[in-house]
Amino acid sequence: MELRRALLLFAIVLGVAAIVAAVANPPAREDDRTTTAPSAADARPANGGRPPARIRLDGHEAPRTRRLEIGRAVTLTVPVDEAGLVELSGLGLTDSAEPRDPAVFDLFPTARGRYEVLFTPAGGVRARALGALVSQPEK
Repeated sequence: MELRRALLLFAIVLGVAAIVAAVANPPAREDDRTTTAPSAADARPANGGRPPARIRLDGHEAPRTRRLEIGRAVTLTVPVDEAGLVELSGLGLTDSAEPRDPAVFDLFPTARGRYEVLFTPAGGVRARALGALVSQPEK
C-alpha cells in the first residue's frame, strides 16, 4: 500500500514539474535578438519591382543566343525531347530534364559573361550545345 502511495505521489510531482516546465519562459540569452516584420519597402524585389524575365531554350531547335540583363532575375526553362542533363557551363549549374519535365534555372546575373547551355542525353557521353546566355548591362 505504501508503495502505491509513493508511486502516485511521484507521478503527481512529475506531472506538475512537466506542466511548470512547459509554461515557464526560457531564460533570456545575450545573443537573442528581436525581429521585426519587414516593411513594404523591404518586401519589394531588388530589381525595382520588375518580375523575373522568362527565357526558353528548346532542345529540339537550332542553338540560339539569349541576352540577360545584369541585375534582373531570370527564369530559364529548357524543354528537351529525351531524358538527360542540362548544364550551364561556367556557372556550375545542372538540372535533369525529361520530355515532360524541363530543366528550370532561376538566375540573377551580376556581371558580364557568356554561358553555354549544354545537354547530355541519359547514357550519353557527348554534350551538345542548345544555345548560350550572354549577360550585359541594361541599354
